[in-house]
Amino acid sequence: MRTTIVFLLLAIGWQSSRALDWPQWRGPNRTGISAEKGLLKQWPQGGPKRLWINNQMGNGYSSFAIVKGKLYTMGSRRGTEQLICLDANTGREQWATNLGQELKNGWGGGPRGTPTVDGNRIYTMSGKGNLVCTDLAGKIQWQASMARLGGKTPYWGYTESITVDGALALATPGGRQGAVVAFNKQTGQVVWHSKDFTDGAQYASVVPVTHNGGRQYIQLTQKNLVGLDARNGNVLWKSPWPGKTAVIPTPIFSNGKVYIASGYSVGSKLVSVGADNRASDVWANKKVMKNHHGGVILLGKHLYGYSDGGGWVCQDFASGREVWGEKRALGKGCLTIAEGMMYCVDESRGDVALASANPNGWKEHGRFRLAPQSRIRSSRGKIWTHPVVANGKLYLRDQEHIYCHNISATGNSGASVTPTGPVGKTLAWTASVDTKSIDVIYEGKTQAVVTTVFGQPTKTQGTWRSYSGLNITDRQGKKYGTVWFNLDGGTVKQVRFDK
Repeated sequence: MRTTIVFLLLAIGWQSSRALDWPQWRGPNRTGISAEKGLLKQWPQGGPKRLWINNQMGNGYSSFAIVKGKLYTMGSRRGTEQLICLDANTGREQWATNLGQELKNGWGGGPRGTPTVDGNRIYTMSGKGNLVCTDLAGKIQWQASMARLGGKTPYWGYTESITVDGALALATPGGRQGAVVAFNKQTGQVVWHSKDFTDGAQYASVVPVTHNGGRQYIQLTQKNLVGLDARNGNVLWKSPWPGKTAVIPTPIFSNGKVYIASGYSVGSKLVSVGADNRASDVWANKKVMKNHHGGVILLGKHLYGYSDGGGWVCQDFASGREVWGEKRALGKGCLTIAEGMMYCVDESRGDVALASANPNGWKEHGRFRLAPQSRIRSSRGKIWTHPVVANGKLYLRDQEHIYCHNISATGNSGASVTPTGPVGKTLAWTASVDTKSIDVIYEGKTQAVVTTVFGQPTKTQGTWRSYSGLNITDRQGKKYGTVWFNLDGGTVKQVRFDK
């Protein structure tokens, strides 16, 4: 009864708020920080409630773009990499588009990058370097091969997440024709190559910034950090970087300064880009932040991330000095930040921890372990997909499994999320499992209650009313998308389910 009242109140008294979407790698501004408010500051024992899990995503390390109630990611199934769209509220698959043959790799095959959503288009890069642009229904609009643009697939595959800026889509094939290529985002026609910047591709993604009165594109390779003129791809400035083996983390730009970090004992540095576009090192530090691929995030005046050999680290942005380090609390991993809190994922154990993002030290506010974990992950692979916080939910992945947890502080029921339809269609239900199952809750309820929670019926057959577009799982794990209520006499007498 209490659950029904809660659902009823949500349906009647839902307060509209602008959805805080996550349209690309590291969020709207590529900072790794969500603008979410009203999130849990302390997790309950066992972690926040899991709303749904989809275990059919195949191989891959791709993270998520979340826009207008849809989740976009990539996975490899039956030897083919795919762009996949799910309902972000239920986990139900909407469609999938083939991107090409699966990338094979000893650390795990499949796609690595994250799709980018821009207006009515989606842009994504396969592990073998096939850039594909689709519409929101997954229909391919254009595509481009990095190999045909002079690129050579990096050892661990193409991991770049496509940058869309203004009329352009940016990719980094690497090579003699130009390390970075700008395409007309609508047609796929090449607008320019960075002819003076011809480094081989690594694993970072382009960051667009406005500096010195113009638009610049910042990219990092194993040899150089560069700023390119957005108009023509010309090199505006360059700073050498002694990268080793793999250079992965995305550069961070703040007030005319660019921060970069790499693993393999390389460390980090801060570069100042002057008024004349001359680049000079502010500091370089080989010890504090040796970030492999879990990412570094700048919040205020401090940087947060995992440093090989140093554990979870807070680093001063201005000086590069270590503010604090924590080696024992949580293993190596990746993170995102929302409302002053770090959401950290241990790549080996699958532990997910909530910790304060502040210079006072590591303070944990709850954790849980991902379960079930992947059965198809390579023995050399780990849980490397970066977490995402969007619309009151925490999204996580371990290969074929995508998990969605409710982290809203409003009743921990997802009430801060703007619904895409009736409230009953945004929730994950069970059938004949316990007292919270849909058939148990709604037996004896009136037509008015059913309509408030599930909207207008999809079909009517005598006294039976059907409601489709639901996410229902029974005791044996069987999935249903439709519930039927027998409203004989105006109250629910029977409940049944259809696919």
